Amino acid sequence: MDMRVKTKQKLVMIGNGMAGVRTLEELLKIAPDLYDITVFGAEPHPNYNRILLSPVLAGEQTIDEIILNSWDWYTDNGITLHAGKKVVAVDRARRLVRALDAQDKVTEVHYDRLLMATGSNPFILPIPGKDLAGVIAYRDIADTNAMIEAATQYKNAVVIGGGLLGLEAANGLMLRGMRVTVIHVMPTLMDRQLDSVAGKLLQKSLEERGLRFVMGGQTQALIGDQDGGLGGRVMALQFKDGSEIPADLVVMAVGIRPNTELAETMHLHVNRGIVVNDTLQTVTDARIYSVGECAAHRGIAYGLVAPLFEQAKVAANHLAEFGIGRYMGSLTSTKLKVTGIDLFSAGEFMGGEGTEEIVMSDPFGGVYKKLVLKDDKLVGACLYGDTVDGSWYFKLLRDGRSISDIRDKLMFGESNIGDVGHQGHNKAAAMLDADEVCGCNGVTKGTICKAIKEKGLFTLDEVRKHTKASASCGSCTGLVEQLLMFTAGGDYSATPKMKAMCGCTEHGHQAVREAIVANKLLTIASVFNFMEWKTPNGCASCRPAVNYYLISSWPKEARDDPQSRLINERSHANIQKDGTYSVIPRMWGGETSADELRRIADAVDKYKIPTVKVTGGQRIDLLGVKKEDLANVWKDIGMPSGHAYAKALRTVKTCVGSEWCRMGTQDSTQMGKDLERAMWRMYAPHKVKFAVSGCPRNCAEAGIKDVGIIGVDSGWEMYIAGNGGIKTEVAHFFTKLKTAEEVLEYTGAFCELYRQEGWYLERTVHYVSRVGLDYVKKKILDDHANRKALWERLQFALDGEPDPWFEFNKAEVDIRQFDKLAIPA
Repeated sequence: MDMRVKTKQKLVMIGNGMAGVRTLEELLKIAPDLYDITVFGAEPHPNYNRILLSPVLAGEQTIDEIILNSWDWYTDNGITLHAGKKVVAVDRARRLVRALDAQDKVTEVHYDRLLMATGSNPFILPIPGKDLAGVIAYRDIADTNAMIEAATQYKNAVVIGGGLLGLEAANGLMLRGMRVTVIHVMPTLMDRQLDSVAGKLLQKSLEERGLRFVMGGQTQALIGDQDGGLGGRVMALQFKDGSEIPADLVVMAVGIRPNTELAETMHLHVNRGIVVNDTLQTVTDARIYSVGECAAHRGIAYGLVAPLFEQAKVAANHLAEFGIGRYMGSLTSTKLKVTGIDLFSAGEFMGGEGTEEIVMSDPFGGVYKKLVLKDDKLVGACLYGDTVDGSWYFKLLRDGRSISDIRDKLMFGESNIGDVGHQGHNKAAAMLDADEVCGCNGVTKGTICKAIKEKGLFTLDEVRKHTKASASCGSCTGLVEQLLMFTAGGDYSATPKMKAMCGCTEHGHQAVREAIVANKLLTIASVFNFMEWKTPNGCASCRPAVNYYLISSWPKEARDDPQSRLINERSHANIQKDGTYSVIPRMWGGETSADELRRIADAVDKYKIPTVKVTGGQRIDLLGVKKEDLANVWKDIGMPSGHAYAKALRTVKTCVGSEWCRMGTQDSTQMGKDLERAMWRMYAPHKVKFAVSGCPRNCAEAGIKDVGIIGVDSGWEMYIAGNGGIKTEVAHFFTKLKTAEEVLEYTGAFCELYRQEGWYLERTVHYVSRVGLDYVKKKILDDHANRKALWERLQFALDGEPDPWFEFNKAEVDIRQFDKLAIPA
């Protein structure tokens, strides 16, 4: 009996980026025991999603959240990771890799197979001053951290390059508080992905948000603050015409070049990258493979994620010694989200000789579509603002299907084509199982739906974990969410039996809401009886939820049950850790008066309130009020309840706007006061915060509120579903509005939709994530009658709603709780 154990081959990978690690993932699936694997990464980090550095810069995500493969992943798969060690030499004759760490300590490893995944390097303009402090590229975590640090100390930033990376850098730095100018040598932005019309639309939108642009700008030199401008830190950028602009930070985002420096020292054939064949082996040495941005296949070095992952699958197939796969190149499309604006392009979108163009342009609505046809086939597409049909257009383009029979409906998207129409369902329902959803990872609808059904997936993160769909660039996130809604059951309730409201029932929140509406249940007892609650009286988790569903579903008919509310809402003040309370009176739009301030000061003295603090929502907080003093404090202050304790509209934060500010374009303070007065007694599934800024400089931080309104020259921009909580979420651009009346109507309609459909304790950010932004747009932007009905319903519900600080009987406030004798010592 042969007892010899077969020795594993040694695979060494140089580079620890997305393409290389994806190759290892594919290899481990099909040949988990074939190799001892060693990975060298120059950065001191595990594999992370480089595409998501922009949200990190913008403060929307953290480094930890963009890690794709944790330290444990390498250990669990038996991979030796040398992070922070740069490979400086490879001896092909001895098959030996040599690396150095930051202390010049040498590490040497032998290989049987070598995978080159060295990625790319940013291109640095060869101009005087390029080596000054404060001049950086934008390529990795270190660059991102350097920009974040610079934003805390300096004011003026210049980004050279108006492509995707440059615009994301500019947006992130602007959100960090810097004054940002983008310099682009071409006449329009993103000229490789967009035509001139879409590029100009993008520029206009970004200018309205506060970015500045110098188009056709040619940089001559960067000037420092020492030695006649030759040393120290950058302080200005000089153009070829001699003019200058201030620059405390210069970010070069003018392109990338394949990182072939090591390959050249190894005498591998290099031409626009490390030259590889259809099996991703280098043409020089069959033991050496290359994937990613460093590899050149048939003369092309790809920089998009999808082709690199296609390469990874083929390379893994051959490393596993199956020898079947062939990489034949990729037909690429670009689906991107630039600072919240959706973009898509594919094929010959610029048009040209022998082509025809179908164009739809709605500059006010922020939508532009151009389809390029040749010989009755779709050969190119450029979409701005509305990219929902991008994947369908790409499929038509890739398949080479004749479009003569659908030409008249082509511009209106897949849902309007008879043979594939959705008959009232959303786009996810209309797709075929074989249709691709995630282009980066090649994941089809069928794969996603199968995983959702068989594994009982409920959240977007779970789908990403099991299928990798939406885990790379994120542009397909909305479609994946639609699939979750469609597959997990109706309204994304994710099968109520899996997610019961609490231990008292097997029903989920959605099922309870629907039963209340369908059967006109008006009391908690009737709900418990109808739905056969296990616990007759419910518990502290389900009673507040059911109470909210009743009063929001049947205003003026269902009666609020104060005893089913949480303690803060019963006392109408925030209880503190020492048992005292916090009182925050309402200040309309953050505006107050000397009379109000005097009354507050007198109450502080009279009731010996120990702490007075200005809140982040532009109001005054009285901390340390005794419970027995609450009613008298409210009376003496004489200001409306701020509802700072309630699941309700909390604040409407405003800047001073055009009334005072020389930068203001609209009267944001008045708009904020109007919004707050219209909706201040609005109970909701969770707390709700608004903000109104008078110009795109956005001093009121409208971009992280449940509803954010930003004044622009033409009126207002509306943003929804932002969140400034534990995990900051940037709001989605929703629509442009012309008048204050429209702002009230659209805001009220969105709030009422959320009130009717949101689950108790679900913030607007999670509600919109659950149902999908497209769904909300359909209900409010596309359905005018429904929008007006929602606004009217909210006004009906709020009409006559009492102020609990002054209308005790009407608000059913139990004043006995404020009796000192009734309060436990």
